[in-house]
Amino acid sequence: MKYPQLLGIDAVIAQLDEFDTIIDVRSPSEYALDHLPNAINCPVLDDEQRARVGTLYKQTGSFEAKKIGAALVVRNIGDHIEALWLDKPRDWKPLVYCWRGGNRSGTMAYLMAKIGWPVVQLDGGYKAFRNRVNADLLQTPELDFRVVCGTTGSGKTRLLQTLESIGAQVLDLEQLAAHRGSVLGYIPSQPQPSQKAFETSIWDRLRRFDPTMPVFVESESKKVGALRVPAALMDRVRASPCIAIELPRSERVNLLLEDYRHFVTDAPALNAQLEHLTPLHGRAKISQWQELALEGRMRELFEQLLVDHYDPAYLRSLDRNFPLLKQAQTIDLQDISPASYLAAARKLHNAG
Repeated sequence: MKYPQLLGIDAVIAQLDEFDTIIDVRSPSEYALDHLPNAINCPVLDDEQRARVGTLYKQTGSFEAKKIGAALVVRNIGDHIEALWLDKPRDWKPLVYCWRGGNRSGTMAYLMAKIGWPVVQLDGGYKAFRNRVNADLLQTPELDFRVVCGTTGSGKTRLLQTLESIGAQVLDLEQLAAHRGSVLGYIPSQPQPSQKAFETSIWDRLRRFDPTMPVFVESESKKVGALRVPAALMDRVRASPCIAIELPRSERVNLLLEDYRHFVTDAPALNAQLEHLTPLHGRAKISQWQELALEGRMRELFEQLLVDHYDPAYLRSLDRNFPLLKQAQTIDLQDISPASYLAAARKLHNAG
């Protein structure tokens, strides 16, 4: 076999999990927007260098730009090899890709092949990968989804996490989106990924599932925070069998106090989020809720939010979007202890 080996996207996807390292040589900003699953970023030109070479290209022409670019690229590749790969054996097999044209990845792949590694370069780069993800997500996934339904605070996410911990297949869209899917759902320490990165994460999860086994997923809306769930996936989920979680309201409030502790200790941040509900509930109601937050009466506030906002909205959405809800299997939980969710998860996993 002659290396570097140039492979198309279909061949690369077929062996994607077999590469020892997947190397994205694009700039850090390109990588941050989205990248192949498990890829590391080893830019041959960082953002500043890429801008410098691009300016030279426009102002003085390609020849001068290529001279400066080549010096930077070779120097950066040498730094990566010295810092990361001097200990790699001869049979270490990396995959290298850039944006599309192959100039950046081709240079790194050529030098790696000259060293003696069986390096593969992705023909068409990230753009070919992105086209493949788009095409796959346009299709309805042939998976046996089981939709976990339950009003806000019933612990749908906790049940999914427990299911996954005992070996069940789980598609946790809120975890992939870094958002809990409600007006209070953003996670302060974890910004949401880009739309492209969210879709890549979904694609990567879907391709790993065993189609002969059920996949548990939450009854999400079409958007999780600022991110959109692919339409074909959403259609399939909404047409799937449902599991209804029942939990006493007092325990649901306890769960919200735990899950939203960052708001419990930061009334101004909570009140800023409550402002978004003004068009639905009016200034008087929002002001009343904000006053409860400022007074530290969080249990009272969360119970009112459940009764007046979350429950009516969620139940309307379920009735409208999940036609199989009336035939749902019901899981009655008495409390939010780990033991309760573990018992429920085992029941569902064993039945599946």
